[in-house]
Amino acid sequence: MYGRYLLRSLVDYIGLAAVLALLIAAFGFATDYFFTWTTFRTIANQIPDAVILATGMTFVLIIAGIDLSVGSVLALGGAVLGLALVRWQAPLPVAILACVGVGILCGAVNGFFVVRWQLPAFIVTLGMLEAARGGAYLVTGSKTQYIGTGIEWINRGNFMGLSLPFLCAMLVVLAGQFLLSYTTAGRSMYAIGGNEEAARLSGIAVGRVKLLVYMICGGLASLAAVIHCARLTAADPNAGIGYELQAIAAVVIGGTSLMGGRGKVINTLFGVIIIAVLESGLVQIGAQEPLKRLVTGGIIVAAVIIDYYRRKI
Repeated sequence: MYGRYLLRSLVDYIGLAAVLALLIAAFGFATDYFFTWTTFRTIANQIPDAVILATGMTFVLIIAGIDLSVGSVLALGGAVLGLALVRWQAPLPVAILACVGVGILCGAVNGFFVVRWQLPAFIVTLGMLEAARGGAYLVTGSKTQYIGTGIEWINRGNFMGLSLPFLCAMLVVLAGQFLLSYTTAGRSMYAIGGNEEAARLSGIAVGRVKLLVYMICGGLASLAAVIHCARLTAADPNAGIGYELQAIAAVVIGGTSLMGGRGKVINTLFGVIIIAVLESGLVQIGAQEPLKRLVTGGIIVAAVIIDYYRRKI
C-alpha cells in the first residue's frame, strides 16, 4: 500500500515537473530573454502571496470545501494593517498580528456557518467575499492608503536575489505539507474529504476540523496581505480581486481534487509556478490579455479533465 502511494506521488511530481520544463523550454526558444536568471528571479519574487493563498486553498479543497473570500480577506487584512500602522501608530509586529487576526476571524465566521447550519461553503464564502470587500472599503475610505517605508523592508530583504517574502512562502509550504502528512489534523482532513460520514463514524470531530481549515485559510489570506502591502507600500481596498480564482486554479493544476480527499501543498507550489511561468512567458512573446486568459483557462479545464480520469483509474 505504501509503495503504491509512493509511486503515485512520484508520478504526480514527475508530471508536474515535466509540464513546467516544457513551458520553460518553449518560452526559452520563443524569446531570447526568457531563459535567464533575471526572469526566474522575477517570477520567484512575484509569487509569494499567490503561494500562501493557494496553500490555504489546498486545505479547503482537500476537505471538499471551497473558499471564494480569500481575495477580499486579503484586502481587508491589508486595510487593517494600514489602519494599525498609520492611524494607530502601532508597532509592526502588533499591526501584523491585527491583520492576521482579522483573517482568522473571517475564516472562523465562514467555518461556523458551514458547520453549524450545514450551509454550502460556496454561498457562505461568497457572502464573506462581499462583506470583507465592503469592510476594506470602509476601513480605507475607499482610497488606497500609503503605509510608508516601515513595511517596505520586508520586500527588500533578499538571499541570492530571492526576496524575504519568497523564503517565507517556502516556509509556509513546508509547514503546510508537514501538517497534512504528519499530524492527526492533516489525516483527518483527508478522511473528511474522502468520505465525511465515514470520518464522523470513525470518531473524527468533523466540525472542529472544518472550522480549523477555514480559520487557517483566512489566516493565510491575511498573511499574504502583509506581503502584498510590503510590495506596494500601500493598502489598496481593491487588492486581491480575482485572487480566489487564481488560487483555485493553482491548486487544481497541482493535482488536488475538487471532490476532496486528495492533494498536497508541494504540488500546489508547482501549480502556482506553472501559472506564473505561463503568464510571464506570454507577456514576453507579446501575447495580449485576451489570449493570456484563454490559454490559462484552457489549462485549468485540462487539469480538471485529467483529474476526472485519474479518479476513474
